[in-house]
Amino acid sequence: MSRLFAATRLFAFLGLTLGLLAVACCPATADVPPKRELRGVWIATVENIDWPSSRGLTPDQQRREYRRMLDQQQRNGINAVFVQVRPASDAFYQSDLEPWSRWLTGTQGKAPSPAYDPLPFLIEEAHSRGMEFHAWFNPYRASMDSVTRRLALNHPFRQHPEWFLRYAGKLLYNPGLPEVRQYINRVILDVVRRYDIDGVHFDDYFYPYPEAGQVIHDEMAFALYNPDNLTLPNWRRQNVNVLIRDLHDSIQHTKHWVKFGVSPFGVWMNQRNDPEGSATSAFEGYSGLYADAREWTRQGWVDYILPQLYWSSSFKVAAYPVLLEWWSRNRFGRHLYIGQGAYRMLETSRRDTAWLGNRELPRQVRLNRSFPADVQGSVFFSSKSLISNPRHAADSLRLNLFRYPALVPTMPWLDAVPPLSAQNLVLTAAPKANTLTWQHAPAASDGDLAAYYVLYRFADTETPTPDDPRHILTILRSQPGTGLVYVDTTARPGTGYAYYLTAVDRLHNESRPVNVRTTGRPVEIIVAQAPADVLTKTTTVPPVVTRPVQPVRPASRPTVTRPSTSTGTVTKVKTKVKPRKKRGFFQRLFGGR
Repeated sequence: MSRLFAATRLFAFLGLTLGLLAVACCPATADVPPKRELRGVWIATVENIDWPSSRGLTPDQQRREYRRMLDQQQRNGINAVFVQVRPASDAFYQSDLEPWSRWLTGTQGKAPSPAYDPLPFLIEEAHSRGMEFHAWFNPYRASMDSVTRRLALNHPFRQHPEWFLRYAGKLLYNPGLPEVRQYINRVILDVVRRYDIDGVHFDDYFYPYPEAGQVIHDEMAFALYNPDNLTLPNWRRQNVNVLIRDLHDSIQHTKHWVKFGVSPFGVWMNQRNDPEGSATSAFEGYSGLYADAREWTRQGWVDYILPQLYWSSSFKVAAYPVLLEWWSRNRFGRHLYIGQGAYRMLETSRRDTAWLGNRELPRQVRLNRSFPADVQGSVFFSSKSLISNPRHAADSLRLNLFRYPALVPTMPWLDAVPPLSAQNLVLTAAPKANTLTWQHAPAASDGDLAAYYVLYRFADTETPTPDDPRHILTILRSQPGTGLVYVDTTARPGTGYAYYLTAVDRLHNESRPVNVRTTGRPVEIIVAQAPADVLTKTTTVPPVVTRPVQPVRPASRPTVTRPSTSTGTVTKVKTKVKPRKKRGFFQRLFGGR
């Protein structure tokens, strides 16, 4: 029996070893990760879900926690954060309109001590790690309870109690009042104007989720503000639609580059209630929350839609593949990101048992990628859940699915003009490292400077292709007023390389590349010249709204160890990139104009 057991273990070990060798020796070259993909995470501040971890932290402790959290998410491959800055008509930033949040300082209306404005810090820390920062607002929630004596003296309820509804123990703004819509618009535009955010974000809370025995008492507003004589459900939907439409218009007129998106409930309507609906049997955002998310994408009132698909592939009443396919058909040319329920991996639900294994979340990300033309990324709820690495979900991202970097997808309806290519690219090769330096180009025709740079590296034996992110050597933020430098310490001595460098603006349009090639000599200096037509306008691009030149975001420079050139013969090579009569391989694939 012991010999049989030992033999069984030997065969099992050999089988496992051969399997691992097969995977290592025969990588799936067809499974190239996407170069463009939004990889986001929600950072909830309400009830201290994600940050800060408690209400009694000092500003220094808050900053340390946030930096540590972003460092962990950067290792997970995250390139966008959705941070809740207004959870309940309160503020995680200095505001003249609303009180400081109690989830920041412990008491609503109490300022941080020592005094600081958290929002510029939150934004800059994200930007310095190459992450977009989306400011997440809850438009209608005014408090988590209806005990008004706890509200700060500068809470809007104190000045305008007629704006509010009481429902299920909470205080809500009345969406049917025009002055409420104007106020919400004003609060959000205040942040858009004063802070360097990349996006404005709403979640799924519009009209409240129905609760037994509860009634929304908006009868007076319905009687006063219904000139079209709509039914009550259609009137409520129109109230939300007007807010979405007007806010999108206001944001675009204030800062054209700031995105606006919403994360609605995952089911718009069931097919049994509307032929345009999904093959599901679940609660509906359209009828239950009066949120007509399909209309928002159809009208172009949002730049992205981010449905919360927190069910597994085998959950019959709302199966993930069914809803993914439905949303891919109903995005109407806007970006579609999928809200992924990382928190579900922490549950032990008997109704949706697929989450008890470790395959569901990675399976969903792969399924998203099977719709490359329609699904532009994922956002995970929430940061704390992902960091806890439930069932090795974060490991799957870090080591596999998000192992290589990805650029955020472009939004050509906001900006289709790429920045000008970097100037004066020079490579200095030495035995221990290749050092590349370059300088910023002037602003493009739309006033944009480069926000960051992407450096690709190819060995002599490799065919250059811009669509494979495995060749991205680094992504570097810009340094305003200075040149830039990168030291490649991973280059093998005696090996020739081709380096391609592109400039990328804040809406992620990528310039045509400039490139240098090494010969493999121990010491050499190579100078690249940009194509002549890169520096002049040679093609027509779609019209965009002209906007002021924005200062380039500061970023930390990599530590530079300058290689010694005291030994060996220096070889100077000047490489000229000839202008093409028609778009070439890299130009076509990089999307440069």
